[in-house]
Amino acid sequence: MKKLIKNADIVTESAVFRGDVLINGEKTECIGRDIECPDAELIDASGKLLLPGAVDVHTHMDLDVGIARACDDFYSGTVAAACGGTTCIVDHMAFAHENVSLMHQVDEYHRLADGRAVIDYGFHGVLQHMNDDKLSEMKEIAEREGITSWKAYMTYGANMTDDEWLYKVLRTANEAGLVIPVHCENDAVVETLKAEFGAAGKWQPRWHPLSRPAGAEAEAVSRLLHLAKIAGEAPAYIVHLSAAESLAEVEKARRAGQKHFGVETCAQYLTLTDSAYDADSEGLKAIMSPPLRKREDCGAIWDALSKGGVIDTIATDHCPFTFSKQKQLGRDDFRKCPNGAPGVEERLNVVYSEGVAGGRISLPQMVRYLCTEPARIFGLYPDKGAIMPGADADLVILDPGAEHVLSIADMHTACDYSCYEGMKLRGRIEKVFSRGKIIVRDNEFIGNRGYGRYLRRHNGSLTE
Repeated sequence: MKKLIKNADIVTESAVFRGDVLINGEKTECIGRDIECPDAELIDASGKLLLPGAVDVHTHMDLDVGIARACDDFYSGTVAAACGGTTCIVDHMAFAHENVSLMHQVDEYHRLADGRAVIDYGFHGVLQHMNDDKLSEMKEIAEREGITSWKAYMTYGANMTDDEWLYKVLRTANEAGLVIPVHCENDAVVETLKAEFGAAGKWQPRWHPLSRPAGAEAEAVSRLLHLAKIAGEAPAYIVHLSAAESLAEVEKARRAGQKHFGVETCAQYLTLTDSAYDADSEGLKAIMSPPLRKREDCGAIWDALSKGGVIDTIATDHCPFTFSKQKQLGRDDFRKCPNGAPGVEERLNVVYSEGVAGGRISLPQMVRYLCTEPARIFGLYPDKGAIMPGADADLVILDPGAEHVLSIADMHTACDYSCYEGMKLRGRIEKVFSRGKIIVRDNEFIGNRGYGRYLRRHNGSLTE
């Protein structure tokens, strides 16, 4: 039951140091130099990085969007996550029918995930068709199920949460210590532009980013931050920030002293640009919301990550649909293409290669954004996101000297493409531990279906 990892370069959110880690069962027992344990399995990690297992708090496994269903379910999607060094996810629930309780989707997601996930997992609740009963239900489910975060959308038509109810949700969250992740886009602008482009025959993928301009995101970010402040500096969390204009609104609020809100970006908004939409067919692969932006936006977000204190997490918004079939629903009209792209398997290696090896962020910063802060904000820390005595032994051994070219042929998702195809990456994941068990070795998944546990989360801690 014991494993001893020797001579690793251990990375935490604050330091990098040479040392050993002793695992006892599912937990990290101790960290130090020259640890001896004769009855432990010895793992030599000389010249390798030892990271906490990454935590992805923005995935969409088995998501039903009406016209299509995400091709990764909770088995294939968590296998892909594990092979990419992610040992814990918090998944965003899909919209439900109008006349059902919030608990309806909780039950449905337990049906989809329990007994299938190969890594530990939790759920974000989903808010729609709000009323006073659902405000009370948010708090009841948080206590009963440990679902301490509830997702609201400022777009998507009938499923969106309008300003009245968003304010009420934020006020309720403030009272109950819940976190409210919010998709920020101005729905009126987006729907108007989509209708105008359709009427003008502008159906190609290159019109997708123009239908969801950066200003529409920035306006909604600003509005959310003002609503959160009015609600007593309520714990709002901006998901998938993609644009420099939105970043400026966040920095404005930070400078003004606003507290208790969090900001997430995703790997695709750091590395990919709207040039992906130039090809009329291939551009469907990158139809996601918000869309990919300009190279200047990527640079601004990297700068904010390097500076620190602005953005809290890097997630994926993993929402895969097959290019060969499901994405083809939009071949004659980008508006009919299911929104989303894969990313849960690529995130850690892409951020290490482009961020750390690329000289944009440090190793401790990477751990903070991919591991520790996601766990802290969403009530998983210190069991998850950290290397420390008593924490779950969720660990990743990464070889910083290895290089490879990313190819879908080497990946484990049920999706048939990657937006990062052909990217030359520095660093490669060698082993992944989930609660002390090795579940990935040299890109081979050796874990078990259903090994993942459902996580009842406590109240998190947002940026002070």
